Amino acid sequence: MTERVRSIAGRGPRDTLARGNPRGMTERVIERDRSIAGPAGPIVEQGPRVTLARGIVDLVALVKPRIMVMALLTAAGAMSLGPGDVPPGRALWLILGTALIVGSANTLNMWLERDIDCLMARTRNRPLPRNRLSARTALAFGAVQGAVSLPMLAGVNFMTAALGLVALLLYVGVYTPLKQRSHWATWIGAIPGAMPALMGWTAATGRVELPGLAVFGVLFFWQIPHFHAIALYRQRDYDVAGLKTLPGTHGIATTRRHIVFYLAVQVTVSLLLVPLDIAGLPYLVTAAVLGAAVLVQGISGLRGGTARWARSVFLASIVYLPVLFAMMVLDGKA
Repeated sequence: MTERVRSIAGRGPRDTLARGNPRGMTERVIERDRSIAGPAGPIVEQGPRVTLARGIVDLVALVKPRIMVMALLTAAGAMSLGPGDVPPGRALWLILGTALIVGSANTLNMWLERDIDCLMARTRNRPLPRNRLSARTALAFGAVQGAVSLPMLAGVNFMTAALGLVALLLYVGVYTPLKQRSHWATWIGAIPGAMPALMGWTAATGRVELPGLAVFGVLFFWQIPHFHAIALYRQRDYDVAGLKTLPGTHGIATTRRHIVFYLAVQVTVSLLLVPLDIAGLPYLVTAAVLGAAVLVQGISGLRGGTARWARSVFLASIVYLPVLFAMMVLDGKA
């Protein structure tokens, strides 16, 4: 028996770039030796049968677990900063509802971008591009999570549920399609990205207040240099996929300036939590030291920062945020 593997061209919008099925499906055409198998013709297979364990792992991958964990930590942390004590039942509804609405947003994002993900090195091995899950399964999984999350968040209070719904609609309905049209999608995406912190605050207070907005602002402005740095060191990947980024539309020099400027904004906003009486001296010292470190690192690449510099900015941001937020919560409850 001789075997030949052929990629079947799809009918998605980016076939000219992908030169194959944008959904990543590869059909294996097995040609039987007629002297052995007779005139049975080609057999078309669509890969090995998906096991239950593999399916569960792939469903979990759709919710982007690392992003979900960060969202839950910021929601719980902001809730702990709010005045008064939150009843355990309300806190549980917040955590469960936030997990589901973040999972819904991420799943539906992957469903919408399954064609694009085939074209990028960092996303082509996700469950949908690799055809380990069907698009229909992903859509249903995302929709169910969203539908279940809203009553849970309503069990916290109306404001928290409303903020969760706004975050879901912005992320799926505005941010995701806008990525193919404008680099301003980064700013739109930063709103739902920071929303769990504000939801945590409203879970404690039932209101949108200035201290809660300040915590929201820390997370919002942290995302701008963070994602510009990713776009800079992965620019080729984004360009091939047709996604609009600041370096792709305005050039590398402009992106470096934006990264440094918004690092400064990020540090400034983080320091505002002290005069707003959200945190005290230990937090102030931590925020100042961390802020000085990221600013020095950022400024070092202002004139000639390379992809390596951009990656170092990205990695530093991953360390900066959890350390800053942990100290914010510890000092705020001291």
